[in-house]
Amino acid sequence: MYKKITGLCLSVLFVTTAHAASSSELERIVTAQGQLLTQYQQQISDLQREVDELRGQLQENTYQLGQTIERQKMILQQLSDTPTKPATTSTSTSTASSDSNTLVGWSPSGNDKTDYNFIIKFVLEGKQTREAITAFQAFVKQYPKSSYQANANYWLGQLNYGQKKLSDASFYFATVVKSYPNSSKASESLYKIGLILADQGEKEKAKAVLQQVISQYPKDTNIVKQAQQKLTELQ
Repeated sequence: MYKKITGLCLSVLFVTTAHAASSSELERIVTAQGQLLTQYQQQISDLQREVDELRGQLQENTYQLGQTIERQKMILQQLSDTPTKPATTSTSTSTASSDSNTLVGWSPSGNDKTDYNFIIKFVLEGKQTREAITAFQAFVKQYPKSSYQANANYWLGQLNYGQKKLSDASFYFATVVKSYPNSSKASESLYKIGLILADQGEKEKAKAVLQQVISQYPKDTNIVKQAQQKLTELQ
């Protein structure tokens, strides 16, 4: 009887030890998988950020190209001294917010992505700048939690900067930097604040902001390079 009890105890001890070893191994596997998943999620986040930056740079390049084309048209028109033929308007139709050819009378539809894409189309084409400012102002009020808030405020800064409204432009760029520091538009918004300060004769403040661009956004090599060039000019 004693031998049977002893054998049973040994069997239980063996099973318990094996189970503990198995549990420990399982925990290690789960931990390793969790770490791997975290790494994948970080890689996905990094890739998404890079895509956002590239998309933003493409929009900026398109906008600048549109501005250049418009300036060239104005120069050619002045050289030819030919008045621009007025657009033909129809008295039988009225402008509506749903008109896909104008921002006049535009109002939010309730879909932030649709509305953002509609407004940005005019911005990138260099058309109806004042109307685009009004439209984006309505956009940021209508969609306070939209993922396009950073972009909308950035473009409000750009459009006002192009209109030489430096105080308004600085306000919108500062909104991006303060409220959306991790967005793809934050580094350029901070850089533009530096340019505005330089334009306003605030040389030392401009230099401090440009230094902040370099230290805060070292991965954005394009903006860092521009900030360094501007710093050299301000020396």
